[in-house]
Order: sequence, then C-alpha cells, then structure tokens
Amino acid sequence: MSNLDFKPRIGVLLTNLGTPDAPTAKALRKYLAEFLSDPRVIEKPRWIWKIILYGIILNVRPKRAAKAYQKVWTENGSPLMEFSLKQSDALQKILTNNPDADFIVELAMRYGNPSISHGIESLLQKNIDKLIVLPLYPQYSATTTASIYDAVSQTISKIRNIPEIILSGAYHNNDNYISALANSIKEHWTEHGQSERLMMSFHGLPKNYITAGDPYQEQCLQTAELLAEKLQLPDKSWACAFQSRFGVEEWIQPYADKMLESWAAGGTNSVDIICPGFSADCLETIEETAMQNRDIFLQSGGKIFNYIPCLNDRHDHIKMMSSIIKGDR
Repeated sequence: MSNLDFKPRIGVLLTNLGTPDAPTAKALRKYLAEFLSDPRVIEKPRWIWKIILYGIILNVRPKRAAKAYQKVWTENGSPLMEFSLKQSDALQKILTNNPDADFIVELAMRYGNPSISHGIESLLQKNIDKLIVLPLYPQYSATTTASIYDAVSQTISKIRNIPEIILSGAYHNNDNYISALANSIKEHWTEHGQSERLMMSFHGLPKNYITAGDPYQEQCLQTAELLAEKLQLPDKSWACAFQSRFGVEEWIQPYADKMLESWAAGGTNSVDIICPGFSADCLETIEETAMQNRDIFLQSGGKIFNYIPCLNDRHDHIKMMSSIIKGDR
C-alpha cells in the first residue's frame, strides 16, 4: 500500500462524568468515594476532607442518593449510561466510512465503569495512530474537563508507545451546539407551546472555585446569552441559573430553585427549563430538575412547568460531536 492509500486509525474516547453500577447504597458508596476523593472536585486539604468524607458523607449520602437513583433507573441502567451508549453508537455510525480516516469510538466515564483507563487500553489494542479525547462538558471547569485530562495523563504515563493525543476542550460557544439547543427548544414549543419564561439551568460550582480562576461561570453565561440571541428572546423572558449545590459554603448564583420560587411568587404561571450544561439526561436533570424543581415551582404558585430534555442522541448533537472530532468546528 502506498502512502497515498494510507488511512490513519483514529481512536475517539467519548467521556462523561459517570454513574454507579446499581441504584443501591453499596454501589453509591463506591461511586461517591471515587468521585468525592478527586482533588479536582473537592479542593480541601486532603487529611481534613478524608475525615469528613469517610467519617460522615459516605455513611449518610449513599443511602439518600440511592433513593434518588431508584426514581430514574431504567431496565437499561442509569439514564446517563443509557444515553451515553446511544451517543457512542450514533457517533460511530456517523464516522464510519469516512474517506480520510478510520474512526473507532469508545465510551468512558471519569468515575465508575467503563473507566478511562479501560477505554484507552481498548483503543490501543486496536492499533490506533491518534487518540482524540472528547469530554462531553460544553463548559470547561477544572472539576470536570481538567479531571478528564488528569485521568488520561495517569493512564498514558504507564504506556511506552504513546500515540498522538488531542484533548478537546470547551465548546460552549460552538454554533452547532447552540443551534442544536435552539432546535430542541423550538421543537418543544411547536409541540407544547411556549411558556412565559425560559430558564437555562447549569450545574453549580462553589463560588471560591470561580474566584480562584475557573472560567466555568463565564462560559455558562455566554452559552445562555448566545442561546437567547439565537431564539430572539426578550431579556425578561429568560434567565440563567445554577443547580445541584450541596454543603454550607456559597455557590455561584442565582440558584435555580430559589429563582423558581421567586418567579412563581411574582406571578409567573408557566416555565420551560432546559439544562444546556448536561450533554445527556442524568440524575441531576431528571430527578432534581424535572421532579424536585417542578414541585418547588408548582407548590410556590406556578401552574405549568415543562422540562426540555438534554440533547442526548439527537442527530444534530451527534453531528456537532463529529464536526469537533474532524476539526470542522
């Protein structure tokens, strides 16, 4: 075969946060121990945090979290795993028969299974020439994207023959991403009608992480502004908020639950809510947003609460992933 006929084998590692193996306290304890032991996630002195984690949190939170997971668990497992597998399969199909390269897609999770080390090892066994790591976090944070980079680095540090590696970063302002979000909202409005207000709810982060230089909040706000512009929304008809906080320290605001209470109390009768920072529906979007926050809004006087699903395995979402991988963004 001549060099002109050579097609490189490119491994694509599609990564997300992770999920417990089962909706049980035992499985949650194992998962949370790995997740909350990551110094990128919890930036406290290790000795202090280890006492808190193993002395308090892992004795209380797994049972509570298991109950929440049981509400959303399906016969195919957790929603995040189910949608991630669909995304991986759809991405493989769209990249197959590419004239310039042979793409091989593997799914990996930062915490839990399948692990990042397992995904990389699987791709290396298929003799890839290049590895592209795509964290499905639209907005960069040291707690998410950087942690993926850490795990990749730890894995390749044990490998002698390392292929070329590309670590994809944030795509918060990618036009294909913004368009896919806008399309999903427009389709929801066509089917269900448009509510008085649209909330864009992102995962929260401790405020001191932002003060230390994490760009996450700024990128969330930029995504929200670009999406509102794409939808041509009046300023007072939409808002950006943050959810999923825990602990006693201050997190970035406004808080989604408090904003919903305020909107309902102020006379807003109908709300649409979307979670643009989550690439796939999961515990935080289904149990917290579509269930808990729905109850908060309705119990505070609101009348209609509509949750708009994540992009999941929508074709325009998968096309966006493929364009990033092929460098067309």
